[in-house]
Amino acid sequence: MLKSLGIALGQTFDPAFRKVFWISLLASIATFAVVWFVTWLGLGVLGGLLEDWLEGVDLWAFLESALLFLFDAGAVAVVLIASFFLFPSIMVATMSPLLGRIAWAVEGRHYPDLPPAREQPIAEAILSALALAGVTLLLNLLVLPLYFIPLINVLVFYSLNGYLLGREFFELVAQRRMTAAEATAFRRTRRTRVFLAGAVIAFLFTVPLVNLITPIIATAFMLHIYEGMR
Repeated sequence: MLKSLGIALGQTFDPAFRKVFWISLLASIATFAVVWFVTWLGLGVLGGLLEDWLEGVDLWAFLESALLFLFDAGAVAVVLIASFFLFPSIMVATMSPLLGRIAWAVEGRHYPDLPPAREQPIAEAILSALALAGVTLLLNLLVLPLYFIPLINVLVFYSLNGYLLGREFFELVAQRRMTAAEATAFRRTRRTRVFLAGAVIAFLFTVPLVNLITPIIATAFMLHIYEGMR
């Protein structure tokens, strides 16, 4: 597994990856700009409601100011922590349609003798990507309260995302050579290795700067894992 990761990292700056990298960077910035904007709007509305309520209960001015300050500080903390833990889900959702180019580049360089990849129907590719990305985002939102508990947050993050990201990237590369049903069945026979690979990908998503290109690295990494299994 470490060998596969090393090979994937070694190809990170392949010219074929550059376009996907810039699209990945712009997509992540745009996505988080929208998420933060919507979140701040929602928190602004809640802050206004809180201020109106505090004025209605006639508290001391300093106590009212202290409560509003705590609300603002808590809002900032929630946005930052939620952004950190939801980053992998959002990146995968925005990048899935582009990662096939990475798989082509990796196969061209490391597996030139492979026959052409299966022409995956567009509808199948879109539905599969949306379903997997949607499940990843939904489950992370459901466990979001646990991400605010020290130590528990680390365990939950790596366990949940190790499974989800391993599944997502494995089926992304496997479905180029198998049908969706075959890829799922094959993954289940190698679930431990896929989970561990997913945990490595989840870790890469927590490394500043590296996380911006983690979908690219993860695709190459998982393709090497998959070919090794085959």
